[in-house]
Amino acid sequence: MLSEKSTATVRATLPVVGAAIGGITERFYARLFEAHPELLRDLFNRGNQAAGTQKLALAGSIAAFATHLVEQPGTRPDAMLSRIAHKHASLGVSPAQYKVVHQHLFAAIVEVLGDAVTPDVAEAWDEVYWLMANALTAIEGRLSTERGYLVGGTWRDWEVVGRREETADVASFLLRPAGGGTPQPFQAGQYVSVQVELPDGARQIRQYSLTSAPDAEVRQISVKRERGTQDGPAGEVSNHLHDTVRVGQVLRISAPFGDLVLDAAGGAPERPLLLASAGIGVTPMVSILAELAAREHAAPVLVLHADRSPQAHPLRSDQDILAAKLAGGRTYYWYEHDAGEAGRTGLADLTDVEIPAGTAAFLCGPLPFMRAVREQLLAKGVPAADIHYEVFGPDLWLAA
Repeated sequence: MLSEKSTATVRATLPVVGAAIGGITERFYARLFEAHPELLRDLFNRGNQAAGTQKLALAGSIAAFATHLVEQPGTRPDAMLSRIAHKHASLGVSPAQYKVVHQHLFAAIVEVLGDAVTPDVAEAWDEVYWLMANALTAIEGRLSTERGYLVGGTWRDWEVVGRREETADVASFLLRPAGGGTPQPFQAGQYVSVQVELPDGARQIRQYSLTSAPDAEVRQISVKRERGTQDGPAGEVSNHLHDTVRVGQVLRISAPFGDLVLDAAGGAPERPLLLASAGIGVTPMVSILAELAAREHAAPVLVLHADRSPQAHPLRSDQDILAAKLAGGRTYYWYEHDAGEAGRTGLADLTDVEIPAGTAAFLCGPLPFMRAVREQLLAKGVPAADIHYEVFGPDLWLAA
C-alpha cells in the first residue's frame, strides 16, 4: 500500500489538502472540460456539475481514500472502491481516462496550493492517486470480464415493449434486447446505465435500478421525473424518458452493475433482512423482494418505506404482493402527508419496530433518510458492517 515516506507526508498535508480540495476540484473540472468538452457532453452528469454535487463527491472520495491509507495502513477501503468501480464500469469509463484525470487534477493541485506542493508532497499524493486509480481499474476490468465484455463495451440496444405510469412522477419501462435474445442474468438490487441523445446532441447517461425479477425475460426500470428545484436543475434524462419514450422505441443500455446485492450480507439465504427505502429508492428493494420470494426465504424480512404521501409511493403494490409471499414478510410505511389508513404519519421511526438478532440491512433513498435510519439501526444493536446502502448519483456520504 502507501509507502512509509508518503504516509508521513500525506498525514502531514492531509488537513491542508482537505481544506483546499473543494477549490482543487473546481479548477480540475474547469481544466478537464476545457480540454475535453466531450466528457461533459457525453459522460458526466451535467445536472450534477451545475449543482456542484459531483465536485463534492470527488473531493469526498479522494479524502476518504487518503485518510484510510494513513489511518489503517496495509488495508484499503474496499467497500468504497467497489461502489465507485461499479458506477464507472456501468458508465464505460476506460483506463486511459484515469491518465487524463491525473493530468488535470495534479495541474489543479499545483495551481491552488502553489509553493506548498514540494516535490515530496507531489510524489506522495501522486502515489495516493495511482493506488486508488489502479485499484479501481482492476476492479472495473474484473467486473466487465465477469460479464463477458471488454472494458467500456457493455452497451447494447433494448426495445421498449411496455410502459406503465406508477405515480404522477414515476414511470416504468419494460425492455427486451433489440433483435431478440435472452437477457443477461443480473443480481437483484443492481442497476443499468441508460444513454439518451438530447436535443442539443449530447449523449447523457443516467443509472436506474432494475425493478424486475432477476430471471424475468422482460426487464423493467422505473424512472422518477426530476422536476428541478431552486437547488438544482430539472433532470435532463428523466424528463426526456417521460416525455418522449414510448413503446417500440430503442434505448441504449449498459450491462447490470451495482453491489447492493444479497451476497453483500453474507449468509443472506438464512438470516433476517431489513429493506429500508424512501422515494424512488424503493426500486432496488422491489427486485430484491422478488428474488427473496423466488428463493422462498424463510427468515424475517422487514420492508420499510417512507414517502411524501401514499399517492407518491411508487411500486407499493409490488412491495405488498411480494412481502405477502414471504413467510416472515412485514411492511412498515410512513408518509409525511395524508397517511390515513395507508401507513403511519411522519418520518421513518423505528422505535417500535422489532429488529431480529442477526439482521442485515439494505438502505436506499435520500442521504438524510439513510443517515437517520442507519443511526436508529446502530442504536438498536445492528453492527455497522451489516448495514449496506446504495446512493443514486454522487456519493455525498463520503463528503459529509
